[in-house]
Amino acid sequence: MRLRTLERIADALDVRIDVVPRWRGAALDRLLNAGHSAMHEQVATWLSGRAGWQFRPEVSFSIYGERGTIDLLAFHQGTGTLLVIELKTALVDIQALIGTVDRYARLGPKVAADLGWKASRVSVWVLVSETATNRRRLAAHRTVLRSAFPADGRGMRAWVARPATGIRALSFLAPPREGGATR
Repeated sequence: MRLRTLERIADALDVRIDVVPRWRGAALDRLLNAGHSAMHEQVATWLSGRAGWQFRPEVSFSIYGERGTIDLLAFHQGTGTLLVIELKTALVDIQALIGTVDRYARLGPKVAADLGWKASRVSVWVLVSETATNRRRLAAHRTVLRSAFPADGRGMRAWVARPATGIRALSFLAPPREGGATR
C-alpha cells in the first residue's frame, strides 16, 4: 500500500500515523541523539560550575503509574530549590512539551526525595537548540510558550546564581564555540 493511501485512510478515521525510520545498526540512533547528547554535556558542564548546585542526568521515575525521564534534575541545597531541566533539539509539539514539563514539575519533589533531596520549591527551565526553525516555531507560538515559560535565558543566569523564588523559563542554547567557549 502506498503511504499516501494509508495517510488518507488514517485521516478519514481521525487516526495519527507515525512513520519512524529504523535501521539494524546503532549508528542511526547515535546520529539522531547526537544533538541531544551534546546539549546534555554543555548544560551539565555549565551547571557544574555554579556554586551550590548538584544535578543528576536522565533521572527516570515511575510514580502512581506515571513514567518518564527528566533530562537534568538539579538541586540547590541552600535554598531547597529543585530545577527540572528539559532539553529540546527541536520544538515540535508545543502542547506535549508544556504537559510533560508540568508533569515533571508536579512529580519533581517525590523524584528528588528518592535522591535524598528535600525540595521546598520547584522551578523549570526548557532549553531549546538555537536554530532558525526553532526560532520560527517559538515566534509562531510565542503567546502560549511565554505564558507557560515567562522567563528567558538572561533571567536564568541571574536566577541560577541566587534561586530565591520559583521560575519557569524557556531559552535557546547556542552550540558550543570552537575552543569550548559558549555564549
